[in-house]
Amino acid sequence: MNQQSTISGLFISSIIFTFLGGCGSTPVQGDGAPREIPVDISSVPDAVPRVEPRSRYGNPDSYVVLGRRYYVMNNSEGYVERGIASWYGKKFHGKRTSSGETYNMYAMTAAHKSLPLPTYVEVINLENRRSVVVKVNDRGPFHENRIIDLSYAAASKLGIIGRGTGLVEVRAINPRTYAVNKPSPSGYQLVANKAVDEFYIQIGAFSEFMNAENLRRKVLLEDTGLVKIDQAKVNGQMLYRVRIGPISDVLASDRIVDQLLDMGIYDHRIVVD
Repeated sequence: MNQQSTISGLFISSIIFTFLGGCGSTPVQGDGAPREIPVDISSVPDAVPRVEPRSRYGNPDSYVVLGRRYYVMNNSEGYVERGIASWYGKKFHGKRTSSGETYNMYAMTAAHKSLPLPTYVEVINLENRRSVVVKVNDRGPFHENRIIDLSYAAASKLGIIGRGTGLVEVRAINPRTYAVNKPSPSGYQLVANKAVDEFYIQIGAFSEFMNAENLRRKVLLEDTGLVKIDQAKVNGQMLYRVRIGPISDVLASDRIVDQLLDMGIYDHRIVVD
């Protein structure tokens, strides 16, 4: 049995259930959050980064979920991404993850579509500047507008349980060089810099203005004033970036992303200035 068939045979059904359940675009308190919490979430420590071998499971070159192919990264070095996080809870508590570990909603873990399993990452809630460290040991979320699916404990400490989603920055950690900081008394880290509550959906960046303008004209949104071109110098080169926003509501961004897909625009990402 090759590696591709291994991930498909063992985990594809749970991956699809995750997509339909915990990784949706709306809060899932009804079947995601426990009625009674048996642990003090604020006292749950961050995951401690350590050197581990790649999991035997969950690391094929690529895999397919719901008709879309995803590619697993060779390594996590330098990975930084901003986007929208979701969370998953009791429906999957005690079930097997894509790495073969058992999902514990009260542990500091997460699911990611393409990072190697396992990878340790720092996740910063850009709206309140809370920060946690989690171990990525599962695959998901299989939603077009999400970048990471957090455990119940991690989402609680970041303050996104009630809303179901949050605007975050995810940074891969090198366990060989990472120094563990003492957690704050409240159970999470507070990081510097100003909190943000608005973001953009970037759908292209071009060295030629007319290429950007052609893409802007292609995007037929109800509020066409949201589609803008801004320019920025990146590595000494002037780029014309086509962006939609500013947006302050995750559900609104979900609707826009659905419209983009209908227009055949698949290259998009969340950006924060």
